[in-house]
This record gives sequence, C-alpha cells and structure tokens, in this order.
Amino acid sequence: MTKKADFKQRVRARMIKTGESYATARSHLVAGQAGLPAASAMLAALHVSNGDCTDLPGTGLASQVVYWRDSLHEGPVPAVGPEELRQIRAAFLVGARVDDRAEGMEMFAERDRVLAANRGGEYVLWFEADLYDQLQIIQILARLAGLGVPAQRITLICIGEHPSIARFGGLGELTAEQLRELPATNARIQLTGAALRLATDAWAAFCAPTPEGLRAIAESRSRELRFLGEAFDRLSREYPSARDGLSLTERRILAAVADGAGNAGAAFVRAAARETRPYLGDSWCFAMMERMAQAKVPLLHTEPPQPPVGRETSLRLTEAGAQVLAGTADHVTLNGVDRWIGGVHLQGHQIPWRWDDATETITSTRKPGV
Repeated sequence: MTKKADFKQRVRARMIKTGESYATARSHLVAGQAGLPAASAMLAALHVSNGDCTDLPGTGLASQVVYWRDSLHEGPVPAVGPEELRQIRAAFLVGARVDDRAEGMEMFAERDRVLAANRGGEYVLWFEADLYDQLQIIQILARLAGLGVPAQRITLICIGEHPSIARFGGLGELTAEQLRELPATNARIQLTGAALRLATDAWAAFCAPTPEGLRAIAESRSRELRFLGEAFDRLSREYPSARDGLSLTERRILAAVADGAGNAGAAFVRAAARETRPYLGDSWCFAMMERMAQAKVPLLHTEPPQPPVGRETSLRLTEAGAQVLAGTADHVTLNGVDRWIGGVHLQGHQIPWRWDDATETITSTRKPGV
C-alpha cells in the first residue's frame, strides 16, 4: 500500500470513529503530521479576531476569544500610548455615530486588559487580507511586541480567499467546521521576529504625523504578513489625488452615482464591488457621501437633503460633482479637507501631500525650501 493510500485509509477510519467530514478528519491528521498545536494547546491560547460574526467558539478550538472591533482606517490614530489612544478612538467612534454597541472606552479597556493579561501564554490571531484587518493585525502585533511576547508564541491565521466562496468577503462567511480546518492549511503561519519587526515598523509608519513611511511598507514583501504591502498601497490611495482632490473611495462613489446608482445603498454596493478586497462598511461609506453632500460646494445632492445619509437616500451629482469627477475641478481646492488617515491630519485647502496617479505614490506639495 502506498503512503498516500495509507493516509486516505486513516482519514476514513477517523471519519467512521468521529463522524467528521472527510475534510475535517484530514485536517486533523495533517495537523498531527505537521506538528501543529494539539487541540488542548489551541484551547489554552488566547484567540483574537476582527468581529464576533466569526464563530470561533463553535470550532471547539477556542475557549478564550477577544474581538478587535475598530475601523482604524477612519479617524485619528496618532502615535500615543494605549490609554490615550483608547480615549481618542472611543471619542471619535461615538462622535461619528458608529459606536452601535454603546461600549466605547469599556470595550477598548477590556480588550487591551485581556491581551496583556495573556502575555505569558500563546496567541492565535484570525484575520483577513483587507485593509480593515491588516491595520488591526499590526496594532495587535506591535502591542504584543511591546509586551515582550516572543514571536514563536504567536500564530497568525490569515486568508484572502476560500475555495468554497467565489468572492470571499471574510471569516464570518465560513462555518465553524470550515474555520476549524484552517489551522491545518498554509493559512496558518507561526510568526518570526522579522514579522514582529515589520508589523511594529508598519504601525509606527501608520501612526506617524507624516506619510513618508507608508511607501516602504507598501513595497514590503513578507511570507508571514503577505497581505500587508497590498493593504498599505490601498491606504495610500485614500490621500486626495493630485488630479481632482478625491480619495479613491470618494471617486468610486461619485462614479457609481454617475453610472446610475440612484440611492446610497446602490452606490455603496457598486463602489464596494470595485474593491479588490472590500473593507469599508456601509456606515462609513454613507458618512463619506454625507460629507460630499454637506460640503461648501456640494458634490452630491441628497433627497431628503438633511443628514444623515441612509441606504434609501436618493443621490445625484451636482454640477460641481460632475466637474470634479471629470478632473476639471478639485475637491480640496473647492471645499478643503478635514480628515485623519492614521496619524496624519489633512486639514485646509492647501495640504502638504497628495496621491499621484502617475507615479502611484504620495507626493509632497511643499515647495523646495519651505
């Protein structure tokens, strides 16, 4: 009997004994061959994921779970200590009307406390490839590095696709059984010191008051943090363009309306479909529409005209919106900007950095010697 046939026989024997599917039984045997953590070790670890729609408890692998809920791609994320950052993020989320669980500071404080309390143990991080998750990963890894947690005690399970889903949207789409199979695949990475250093550098670049460090991370290539460079490239494209003053998301919203999306819900769906890895929730997208509609020189007309923008709010381009989308007017010149991207506060009509589509980099608008 060949080794392959023998392995299949052992898989089937396990299926008969446990009642598991072929894929699940196989994943357990592969895990054993590869020296992956036993179920008891996984149970002893602290598991961290991006949201509670991911059924980690249902896998039977996780008894301690922390959900890292924060849309770090929106609002201020300056280079300050954990306690001050908790206050800043909680205040921003409440002010932006997206603290739908009314948890605020308590949520952030408990999350940070549990992460630090486990510093002597193992960590298993379950995340996805999109910008939302990649920013959370580097925050967590930078925090663990600061706590002195060795890289070898951190396991990352991170995917950007799944064979059962044509357009993969996130771990929340997977069943508990499908999640349980992931540790036996190449989605599971045991981190090294190099990965922790890259994550720490990436977090510092993200939180810095200027964007000069973003390009190095966008150009980085890491077997362990394999989606990080792509995420930082997408982040960089949120800087106002040198062509029209629009971020990439703003341009996609206006283009969706110009192409016939008659309400905010339809425009969100069309704009999200343009993303390689959708990361933006509808609440944040509606807030962006609202800013463009309430600007000094509005780019969008809404019906009803008063905020907030909701899924059924009707949209159409204004004359200025059509001109900006065509590149014959500039949104920042017309309306200014007041937006944080990580630690960078873009404010006013004369901003020091723009995204350059020609070079695909963030470029300085400062004159030499100024």
